[in-house]
Amino acid sequence: MDASRKMKVAVVTGAGSGIGRAVAAELLRTGWSVALAGRRTEPLEETAALVPDGACLVVRTDVSQPDEVTALFTAVRDRFGRLDLLFNNAGTFGPGGVPFEELPYDAWRHVVDTNLNGAFLCAQAAFRQMKEQDPRGGRIINNGSVSAHTPRPHSAPYTATKHALTGLTKALSLDGRAYGIAVGQIDIGNAATGMTAGMRTGALQANGEIAPEPVMDVADVARTVRHMAELPLEANVQFATVLATGMPYVGRG
Repeated sequence: MDASRKMKVAVVTGAGSGIGRAVAAELLRTGWSVALAGRRTEPLEETAALVPDGACLVVRTDVSQPDEVTALFTAVRDRFGRLDLLFNNAGTFGPGGVPFEELPYDAWRHVVDTNLNGAFLCAQAAFRQMKEQDPRGGRIINNGSVSAHTPRPHSAPYTATKHALTGLTKALSLDGRAYGIAVGQIDIGNAATGMTAGMRTGALQANGEIAPEPVMDVADVARTVRHMAELPLEANVQFATVLATGMPYVGRG
């Protein structure tokens, strides 16, 4: 491992499970220093234990709370001195199977606060730090989902926030140019995590039927994120779509 890679510092939100855990572990195994952020300390510590010799920092963080996001990035600066990558991953699908006309406002607001407002707060904190540090610059990768392109039934909050993340990605990609900040997005479909466990037995389709869907190894997502992260700042994967090959997404299913 070369010295320059060992000095790379990342923040991964939603690092206590699923895609966040897989990405954090992949980065730790390949020499990154990683701040693990999430709402509960115990799952974050379980992620850290996957790579016992990794350089990591556990910070309990609710990304929807501005003061907690500020504390996260202050802790990263105090511990590691700089920030090279934010993987903006924390998110929630919201209540499943609820028709739009029956969706409670509190449920809508929770998804928006986590998926969109949380991504904004973390990106803003990272942007500020990357702009001011020496050497200047860094990379932000937003976790968009294939729902940033195509919805599932009864998914208005999740789909709306993921479409909004695409706009945020494009805007920050433009605004970051002057400061050496590269911003991209990974849109993931059917990675095998706790969130997608039910898809193997049956998921609601657009025609109203319930059908099982294929999934892919979450490790393939993690390797894709690391590839995006380790490009020189002169190069950027603006959008990447990584999905289970046979999932009903392309064309008519």
